[in-house]
Amino acid sequence: MRSYSPDLTPPWKKQQPAPEVPAESDLVVEEVTTGFCGAVIRTEKTAEGPTVTLEDRFGKHRVFPLVARGFLLEGRVVTLVRPASSPSARPGRPARTASGSVAVPGARARVARAGRIYVEGRHDAELVERVWGDDLRIEGVVVEYLEGIDDLPSIVRDFAPGPDARLGVLVDHLVPGSKESRIAAQVSSGHALIVGHPYIDVWEAVKPSSVGIRAWPSVPRGQDWKTGVCRALGWPENTGAAWQRILSGVRSYRDLEPELLGRVEELIDFVTAPPGPAGV
Repeated sequence: MRSYSPDLTPPWKKQQPAPEVPAESDLVVEEVTTGFCGAVIRTEKTAEGPTVTLEDRFGKHRVFPLVARGFLLEGRVVTLVRPASSPSARPGRPARTASGSVAVPGARARVARAGRIYVEGRHDAELVERVWGDDLRIEGVVVEYLEGIDDLPSIVRDFAPGPDARLGVLVDHLVPGSKESRIAAQVSSGHALIVGHPYIDVWEAVKPSSVGIRAWPSVPRGQDWKTGVCRALGWPENTGAAWQRILSGVRSYRDLEPELLGRVEELIDFVTAPPGPAGV
């Protein structure tokens, strides 16, 4: 006669099965063991088993096995599965802002902080607004442009950054030995953070593929860089119209180079960080 061994494990100790979710393109999940968060790029069938490739907001790709209870979706554990070949409805998930952050439906703009982010020019400001505008309004961060940074030391002195009014500055072509690096060194402090990207102009921080070109052209020294770009690409020599053409190709953080993405995220974190102990 077959014996019967009852399961005496309390119900609250039993691991509940995780819901299966199709790994549809652009679904944003977090891998449970590494904390890597990204959007689904593709799924593949390999000799070791099915895998999924995720892309984070900086464009980095990671491949993970599709195992049970392997991912978090909206904070809950799920089991990703390869999607069916036939079209299917996408699972419910939070909408994302252009920067890749979770959108907050119905959120009202926060009253502006005393802290600010300064960028060099109007094009820089428009690009930051295009990708991070929703995030900045929720955080109450105002972005202003300077028309160059030659007067940055006096601007920072007048701003008088402090624990409750931090100042972040995004600089073009911030490379060792440049004029920009020397100016940045003069004004950096515990309450003023100056960061930059390596590109001559913020135009270059937009991925060429998003603009419909193979690469940004090399412009000989001594020429106006933007005008030289227009000439090399065969565009009309109207830098304003050229910029609108470039900006129209930017839909989200995926259209920007990581060197710019990381710096803007760093500035937002800096100006929104709460004051330390004793107002530090």
